Amino acid sequence: MALAAVTLAAGAPLHAQQPRPKSTRRPATPPPPPPAAARKAPAPPVIPTPRSVLGFDPGDDRKLVEWPVLVRYFEALAKASDRVDLRELGKTTLGAPFIALVISSPANLKRLDYYRLNNASLADPRGFRTARAAREAVHNGKTIVLITSSIHSTEVGGHLTPVALAYRLATDTSAETREILDNVILWLVPSQNPDGVTIVAKWYNRTLGTAAEGTSPPELYHYYTGHDNNRDWYAFTQVETRLTVDSLYNVWHPQIVHDIHQMGSEGARLFLPPYLDPVEPNIDPLLIDGVNALGSDMAWELASQGKTGISINSTYDAWTPARAYQHYHGAVRILSETASADLASPVDIPFDRLEARSRGYNPRERSWNFTNPWRGGRWTIRDIVSYQTEGAYALLVHAAKQRERWLSSFLTVEQRAARGWREWPYAYVIPARQDSVALSALLGILRRGGVEIRTALQSFTLQGQRHSAGSYVIVMRQPYASFAKTLLEVQHYPDRRLYPGGPPERPYDVTAHTLPLLMGVTAIAANDSLRVPLSGTITPRVVTPPPRFVADTPRIGLYRSYDAAIDEGWTRWVFDNWKVPYTSIVDSTVRAGKLKDRFDVIILPDQSPRDILDGLPARYPAPYAGGLGSEGSDALRQFVDAGGTLIALNDASRFAIQALLLPVRNVLEAGSDEDFYAPGSIFRLQLDTTQAIARGLPRETIGWFQGSPAFEVLDSTAARVVGRWPQDPDKVLLSGWVLHPERVAGKAAIVEVQEGTGRVILFGMRPQYRGQSIVTYPLLFNSLRAEW
Repeated sequence: MALAAVTLAAGAPLHAQQPRPKSTRRPATPPPPPPAAARKAPAPPVIPTPRSVLGFDPGDDRKLVEWPVLVRYFEALAKASDRVDLRELGKTTLGAPFIALVISSPANLKRLDYYRLNNASLADPRGFRTARAAREAVHNGKTIVLITSSIHSTEVGGHLTPVALAYRLATDTSAETREILDNVILWLVPSQNPDGVTIVAKWYNRTLGTAAEGTSPPELYHYYTGHDNNRDWYAFTQVETRLTVDSLYNVWHPQIVHDIHQMGSEGARLFLPPYLDPVEPNIDPLLIDGVNALGSDMAWELASQGKTGISINSTYDAWTPARAYQHYHGAVRILSETASADLASPVDIPFDRLEARSRGYNPRERSWNFTNPWRGGRWTIRDIVSYQTEGAYALLVHAAKQRERWLSSFLTVEQRAARGWREWPYAYVIPARQDSVALSALLGILRRGGVEIRTALQSFTLQGQRHSAGSYVIVMRQPYASFAKTLLEVQHYPDRRLYPGGPPERPYDVTAHTLPLLMGVTAIAANDSLRVPLSGTITPRVVTPPPRFVADTPRIGLYRSYDAAIDEGWTRWVFDNWKVPYTSIVDSTVRAGKLKDRFDVIILPDQSPRDILDGLPARYPAPYAGGLGSEGSDALRQFVDAGGTLIALNDASRFAIQALLLPVRNVLEAGSDEDFYAPGSIFRLQLDTTQAIARGLPRETIGWFQGSPAFEVLDSTAARVVGRWPQDPDKVLLSGWVLHPERVAGKAAIVEVQEGTGRVILFGMRPQYRGQSIVTYPLLFNSLRAEW
């Protein structure tokens, strides 16, 4: 529960503290106490203003606070208001409290268990015995809304908007707010990344008044994932994701989820749905109808308040489940993206500096989905908080007024899922005799996502193959079947162009998410009913990855640029979870040289050659400005010549080729998207299993291709190919999207180069992609100790 707010009374005047002389008069008889009706009720607690705890109003220029201060405010608010309760859901990656507020009328808060159970019955309508019971649950329920904020910590309006919104709902007495409180149960997560709130606020306050004011911190604002923490909504690798899913999504089953974000400063002032095409095909059409209606309603309301620069149906698509857990669990996801300032420092943007073209609209021209362009000028943190707060409030007004429609729609979506979709497979079968760690990871993801997993009680035949008893079966007639299907099937991203015959239209994120391919697990679609008895729903066992090194552990250095690379964080996450020891090394360590005295292996995570070489600009203070530079390049060359192993992942391979003058060519260097394009896809990879790096792996596996190079060896006496893409262009793509696969067909994906007495291993792929590509982890692990 929230902590009590303490008010210190001012001291009494000095004369009032002096002792009085004793009186000789007899004390008068005290009057009788007043009747109960005449006694004054105790004054209600005073609702603390944000300024009383934060020291400023949300939206004041150049004002940010760290997470503990925000927690103190929410604790004080919950203590004083009977409309607000606070729950600590657990601890973050770095040990901070991860909290959520529940906001509703006092009467609703007293009956939270009733509304939770009522909503759970709508989430799984198979328990209703009659249609009348389902109608009564709709009639008696409340709209459950989840608002999450500040997952990307440099989007600092999200630090403060929850404060302004919670205070408004706790104090406002308008009819609209009363209707919200009566008809909505709001779960508000003030920050999906509390650690990042402190990281960013501390850096911002440290650099105020310097050349670095308003810059991003020289570290990932989520310890492991940085910006990718919002790409974790099906893999559940991070503790913050799991806390939200386990404690809120899977317990409260919200009908509406509002995800508060910020975007660049030179386009629209605010994005709201509808989303652009493509929409992931397993999402129920009724949910997309709801997204379109609610997003448009919010935009209309904000426009009626005089807010300009609002775009809809632009910029963001609804393809990947990595950002949209709710779309597979009966809810709509309303993403809002507000234009940014320089963190909490204002920016001046003349109209002619706005983008002349953006995805789906022109920020300088009026159009049907951008009806009133912003005319440029000063843009501040107050503008950001205002747009975000008013947008969230408009969503809540809609959720309150349309309560029964949202609950009825929610019920319909879950009923259709439970009945099953005619064109879908009857079930997916996952054989039990597979890699235990990968199988455990895949089944654990499905189970956390609410998917019912059963086992076959007898052996059976499917597609000519015999499967033993104990094989896992996922029947597609269940509430969250769409979550299972989208993760188990192959993706066929549509060929979308900016204009007919033109360059590709970039997806907002990646195009593939087929977990069986990424994890090396077999999953078979059964189109017809299985003639085999099944168990009840089971909870799969958890298998922990074993330590990778028991003896002869190599001394591993992992390069950690101050121009923080997300792939570096993912590499740390994989190493920490698979118990691979390593030491993080920064620019100054590399530039100092003598690296072979300390390390056997150095890893360069996926990062552009320019970022590795040049690092952060000169406006950053020491030691953060600059990258490896020529000194660092020379030191790495000396390290390899002296017998060290340098491993370069994905784009970092281009740096290694250039810096060490390796006899390898990237055939995609300087090519355009029209020549070749693969925006996050799964390719077929053929391995030479006689090489130590590929030892123990099958001859054919997968490779995650995203902004990757493709190699051609120029000197076969100094370099050898460990893995390559298929010679046949039609066999390159396994899942996702690729244009002109013939550009990489037959080209090398993994190359080992001998230099001096050491070696360089080039990966033209991401073997540890977002903590999901378990099947290619061994390629990286083997590289750490294999010898030429």
